[in-house]
Amino acid sequence: MVAKISSTSNLGGALGYNFHKVEAGEAKVLLVSGMSVDNNGNTDMNRALEDMQRLLPSFMRTKKTVFHASLNPHPDDKLSDEELRDIAAYYMEKMGYGSQPFIVFKHSDIEREHIHIVSLRVDSNGRKINDTSSDEAIRSVKRLKGNGI
Repeated sequence: MVAKISSTSNLGGALGYNFHKVEAGEAKVLLVSGMSVDNNGNTDMNRALEDMQRLLPSFMRTKKTVFHASLNPHPDDKLSDEELRDIAAYYMEKMGYGSQPFIVFKHSDIEREHIHIVSLRVDSNGRKINDTSSDEAIRSVKRLKGNGI
């Protein structure tokens, strides 16, 4: 599994990219954690954006508040939705984002199915989650390789 992590200040852009894929039939929401859902357990762009914006404190120095990761299994690996949900939840926990709100999307827009995770890089007190770029990438690789993912 290969992980690509990016950070941005554009929450609407990160969510919009993924929800656009959902609307085009090229992705679906696999998991919503720490955010509200409707009576059927679903969310949409507006609900997810409002929930995450509400959780962003107004007093913070962090500029790039959004965590966006793409986890890409080997093309030969055919993982079920349940396995991908488990991998995403485990990954977020081990990366230090387990208590953060996050949403997981399964993309099928290319030959290799993969997942995208959108979350927040700051906690409810406005403190940045420990995520220096190189440290985060190293931790990410260790979490994926060290656990057979």
